[in-house]
Order: sequence, then C-alpha cells, then structure tokens
Amino acid sequence: MNVLPPPHPTEPGRLSRAAGPAAVGWRRWLPGLRMLREYQPGWLPKDLMAGLVLTTMLVPVGIAYAEASGVPGIYGLYATIVPLLAYALFGPSRILVLGPDSALAAIILAVVLPLSAGDPMRAIALASAMALVSGLVCIAAGLVRLGFITELLSKPIRYGYMNGIALTVLISQTPKLFGISIDSSGPLRDVLNLGRALLDGQANWVAFGVGAGTLALILLLKHFERVPGILIAVVMATLVVGSLGFAGNHGVKVLGELPQGLPAFAVPWLQLADLMPVLVGGFAVALVSFADTSVLSRIYAAKNQAHVDPNQEMVGLGVANLATGLFQGFPISSSSSRTPVAEAAGSRTQLTGVFGALGVSLLLLLAPNLLQHLPNSALAAVVIAAAIGLFEFTDLKRIYRIQQWEFWLSMSCFVGVAVLGAVPGIGLAVVIAVIEFLWDGWRPHYAVLGRVDGIRGYHDISRYPDARRVPGLVLFRWDAPLFFANAELFQNCVLEAVRQSPTPVRRMVVAAEPVTSVDVTSADMLVELEQTLRTSGIELRFAEMKDPVKDKLERLEVLKRIGADIFYPTLGAAVDAYLEAHQIDWTP
Repeated sequence: MNVLPPPHPTEPGRLSRAAGPAAVGWRRWLPGLRMLREYQPGWLPKDLMAGLVLTTMLVPVGIAYAEASGVPGIYGLYATIVPLLAYALFGPSRILVLGPDSALAAIILAVVLPLSAGDPMRAIALASAMALVSGLVCIAAGLVRLGFITELLSKPIRYGYMNGIALTVLISQTPKLFGISIDSSGPLRDVLNLGRALLDGQANWVAFGVGAGTLALILLLKHFERVPGILIAVVMATLVVGSLGFAGNHGVKVLGELPQGLPAFAVPWLQLADLMPVLVGGFAVALVSFADTSVLSRIYAAKNQAHVDPNQEMVGLGVANLATGLFQGFPISSSSSRTPVAEAAGSRTQLTGVFGALGVSLLLLLAPNLLQHLPNSALAAVVIAAAIGLFEFTDLKRIYRIQQWEFWLSMSCFVGVAVLGAVPGIGLAVVIAVIEFLWDGWRPHYAVLGRVDGIRGYHDISRYPDARRVPGLVLFRWDAPLFFANAELFQNCVLEAVRQSPTPVRRMVVAAEPVTSVDVTSADMLVELEQTLRTSGIELRFAEMKDPVKDKLERLEVLKRIGADIFYPTLGAAVDAYLEAHQIDWTP
C-alpha cells in the first residue's frame, strides 16, 4: 500500500490537525484565521510579490469580464476586491483566486441584457441580485453538507457545457473586436447579425487591428508562464491608442476614466417581474461556479497534499458571492487562469488574494486615469483569449475513442448551451447528468454465476461458458442498488434465470454484495418475488449482503414477512449450506 510522505511542517496547505477535518467548532468555518495562527514570516515576501503580480491581471480581466457580463467595467473591479477579501477568511484553499470569470459571463449576460434595457444601474442591480442568490444557495448547500452534488456532473458533461459557454462568450465578444455594437439575441442570431454588420461595412478596422494584435500577443506570451502576457498586451494596446489618438481620429471606443472610490454597501432592489429570471440565473451560477471551483480546488489540494472540505468550499464561495452582491459586484467563481499565475509567482497562502485586492483598491483611489485609453477591442481580446482556453478537445478525443455514448452526451450539452443559451443549456446538462446517473442503476449488469476450474470464487457463466453450476441452485448477482426504477427488472431477471436453469431449481441465492441500498418499492418486490418462488418450491436466500442493507430490509418489514434466517456471509457458505441441506453430491 502506498503511503503519503509526512507533510513538511513549513509547507502551508499540507495535511495537519489544525487544517484537517479534525478542526471543530466555529473555527472550522473560518479557515483564514487558522491560517494566520500557522503563518510564518518567511511566507510574507512571497505572498506580497505574488499579490503584486496578480494585481496586474486582476484589473484588465475584471473590467473585461464585467463588460462581457453586461455591466460597466468598474463593477468588475468591485467584484474583484470584495470576493478576494471574503474568501481569504472563509475559503479553505490557500491557493485559489476568486473573481469575475468567463464561464459565468454568458449566464449573467443572458439574464442582465434583456431585463436591463440598456440601463447600467439596473444591470448591476440585476447582476448583484444574482450574486446574492448564488451566495445563499452555496452557503445553504454547504451548511447541509451537499458538497457531493457536483459529483453528479460527469467529466464529459462538464466538458460539454464548458465548451458551449466558451463558444457563447467568444461569439458575444467578437462584435466588440470589430468595434461593432449589436443587440445580443442568442449565439446563433448574434453570428447572423455580426455577418450582416460586416457586409454593411460597419466594422472599425482600426479597432479590429488593435484587438487582433492584442489577442495575438496574449496567445503568444501565454507559452511563457512567468510572463504577465495579459498585462503586457493591454498596456501596449493602451499606449498605442492613447499616443496615436485613435479614440478621437478613428472612432476607437475606449474604457474612459474610471470613477474614484471603493465599492459601497448597496442592497439590489428588483422589480417583481425580474424575480424568476434572477432566481434561475443565480441558481445556474451557483451550480457552475461551485462545479468549477471544486474541480480546481481538488486539483491543487491533491498537488499540495492538503485537505479541502468540499462543504466548506461551498460556504467560502457562497460568502464571497454574498459579499460581492452587497457591495455592487456580480457573481464570481474561481479562476483557472489567475490561480496558476498566483502559484507561479510564489503564493503561499490566502494573503496573496488580500494583497491583490489591496492593489486594485489603491489603483481606484490613486490612479483612476491610468487606464482611460484602454480600447474596448483589447478588452474583448482578453475575454476571447480566456474563452479559447476554456475549450477542451484533446480529452474529448480520448473519450470518443473509449466511450462514444459519453462523448455524445458531451456534445448534447454543448449544443444545448450554444443553441438554447447558457441558462437553459446548464439546465439541460443537469437533466442529462441525472438521467445518466439513473440509467446506470436502471439497467445495470447482472449475471448467473458458476464455478470455473482453476479460478477461485464464482464467475459469470456468460464469460465462462464451461463454468460448472450446482444442480438445483442458481447463483444470481445484481450489480447495482435496488430501487423503484429497476425493481421490476430485477424480479424479471431472477425469474428468467430460474427458467434458464439446466436443472430444476430448488434454491435461488442472490449475491448481494454490490447491492448498496433498497427502497420501499424494491422491498415490496422482494416480498412478492419470495412468494412467487415459494409457490414453485424454490427457496430465496442472500449472500454477502451488507449489514446496513440488512438493517433497511428489517426496517421495511421485509424480514418479518419472508423470514430472517436467509443470509450467508459468503457465496461459498451459501453453496455449502445448500449442498448439506439437500444432500447434493457436488465438489466445489
């Protein structure tokens, strides 16, 4: 058995009594306080430097994702500052960076754009309300320990909706790359509207040149992990547009002067008609953001041999969303682009995010004019570059090669998001995930077992046609829990196994080790099955059934109706008992 090496006492995030599941009481909800108790002076320079490097990414990315989400760019900075501070206190991961994210932009835009009617204040109120809904959903789910929910979304389905969201974000930003403004009405119509606008000569080719150059530079510098490619590309685009006067001479749209000041406390008020779209959108955001956050958190936890409680992760994400919703922000998630930057820059703890938030705050207070010449086409290029990074093709090729039906599930989710839009597409992904989950238990594998010479145990006779079967005995294995959806199939399969037996059957033994649960429907089915078999002179027995399942059978009154002396600890014991009871001369 492989054993992990003992964690080094100076490594943050490593498994320890204080940071692990043994932490109890109110402190377990505040991992940031536990981190401060363990903090070592040698980590401070690394956290500070990583925070400064992170700031260079936070500003342009925050502004760009705000624009992509349908709200003014300044609110992207607000949605950067507040979540970083909140997660530093409530988040369990010491390396994760939270903030505006391209995976959420299409969902937010789908709700904000049709309801805001071009009013920026109404847009941020809607987006903030979505953050509140998302935060409350995540906190409630974390408190009742529903961290396992994201396990319902299989990897192919996650690929499907992430690819669909990436395509949606890319399509929504392409018009801005050409300096064109269109009213978004869905991905497919947006492509048609963009094509018409290009044919009508509406493109600003100077803006396109700036945006395309920015995109090319970002993609080129992406290969150099320690180089802040986004910062370099955005600074160069800003200098070119500002120094050459493109905004005034060629109509290139720019960010303009940022308002001074920090985010203020503000409760978002909605109209009654907005309530249902905001609730649905907020729930979709909660699902997507926690799915992404949990995956990224698990990756870094495994890498650093750290324990990260998925329920606490949900609470930390929820508090961050709740806080940003109350301070003029919009829904946020973990960042798969900024987190690696923080790690590469030497981040040790959550203080990296705190320093990053302070850096953005100082920029707003002391240098609001610094980015006034930042072109919108360059911001679109930042978002497009991030969207390109969301696409997953390589692993889908592998999935297609080894399991084609899961590949087509992924494609269904992708088409759902790309055609129907982000919110209904995510709903479709959840429905498909549940169907996939139920299908595996609805129509599971089952087998009749026999003895194979030279191999210990009892094995599937369909794989070993020469397997020897005990005269008058059927050994039947069911590879799934028993529940309402497969109860009738189980009964039919057992009776069919009896009919297919080469000798008259005296006893049916169900190898129940794979059966992990039963419900009322399947319990009643077992009573009916036992009566049917008994009428034909056949005894029903079970081998290797788990004690919790036996307890359920007793609670559901199955044992009171069919008898309690029907269990054997192993298949071998069941066979021996049958041979002795019926005086059968058969050698295992």
